[in-house]
Amino acid sequence: MKRKDLLYATALLLVLASCGKKTAETKPIRKDVTETVFASGVLEAEGTYNLTARADGYIRQITFKEGDIVHEGKVLAVIDNMENIINTQSAEALYTIAMSNTSPFAPALMQANNAIVIAKQKMELDSLQAQRYSRLLQANSIARADYDNVLLQYHTSKSNYLNAAENYRLLQQQSAQQLINSNTQKRVTSVLAGNNEIRAVVSGKVYKKYRQPGDYVRKGDVLAVIASAQYIYAKVNIDETNIEKVKPGQEAVIQLNTSKAKTYRATVAEIYPAFDESSQSFCCKLVFTDTLDFRITGTQLQANIIVDVRKSALLIPRNYLDFGGHVLVKGGKAPIKIVTKFVSNSWVQVLSGIDEHTILVTDNIAANQMTTSEAGSQMH
Repeated sequence: MKRKDLLYATALLLVLASCGKKTAETKPIRKDVTETVFASGVLEAEGTYNLTARADGYIRQITFKEGDIVHEGKVLAVIDNMENIINTQSAEALYTIAMSNTSPFAPALMQANNAIVIAKQKMELDSLQAQRYSRLLQANSIARADYDNVLLQYHTSKSNYLNAAENYRLLQQQSAQQLINSNTQKRVTSVLAGNNEIRAVVSGKVYKKYRQPGDYVRKGDVLAVIASAQYIYAKVNIDETNIEKVKPGQEAVIQLNTSKAKTYRATVAEIYPAFDESSQSFCCKLVFTDTLDFRITGTQLQANIIVDVRKSALLIPRNYLDFGGHVLVKGGKAPIKIVTKFVSNSWVQVLSGIDEHTILVTDNIAANQMTTSEAGSQMH
């Protein structure tokens, strides 16, 4: 075959192939549409907190197990920390001594009081001597220098008496201060000794137990996780592209991974104010409005949050819309630009550009061959 004849045959085959290209056609349909935002998450219990060690040492006793209901103030574990006990005993002994030092019969106060008595007696005696010498001076019976010496001795005795009284007052003040310091230290060490006993901060249920008797723990180590025994909610992660659509009060449908055949109704109760760095998403709290019969925290779940409901929306299959937002009308010479509301993997909601009487055609058949009756069965 000549080259010219070969080229002609090839062109003819291409024309025939293009003429045989398959197309499909459809009309838009009207259906009520429910728009949802997908979110994944886990079951969590309200008021979750970590029961932590408040002292270093070996765990001598644990009085709980997973699933137990514990009440506020109950001793749940005991840590063997002798240092706290010894410090408490020492502080109590020092407090007893400090208390005795404030008594009027304390040796230091008694000694200071005796010094006052002696100084007072000496002052009174020197006062009488000064008065006698004053009279002798007035009678010119003694020299002025003798009187001055006696008067100086009296003033010295008086100063000694006042100093002794001030010393007694200072000793009383120091004893009282020491008592306050010892009492404070006793109370502090009593609190530290009390840290050997780990108590429930808030009543709740033990969901997780991490330690056993004999384990060595440091201050701050987690012994267990405790939370509300009654209030279970769903904590879900929402992609940043959809978080604007989610609002408190919206309804949601939740499916637990443990039982995918069953769903539960819930409501958006809270949108957490901070972005979660670990999951790179926003977090929401969903409160169950249906009775939850599976109450194990940490259970993974999936949720669809209903963000919008549209009545009698105009829909077309997704494969009839090109990436530029155009559709091809039967008999039309050029694609028509339409205005859309949302575009999913299967469906497109149309706001304007076509109506339910428009016949659309496409050659993108493999992407979606769903008929109008099938479409109706999959709409919410």
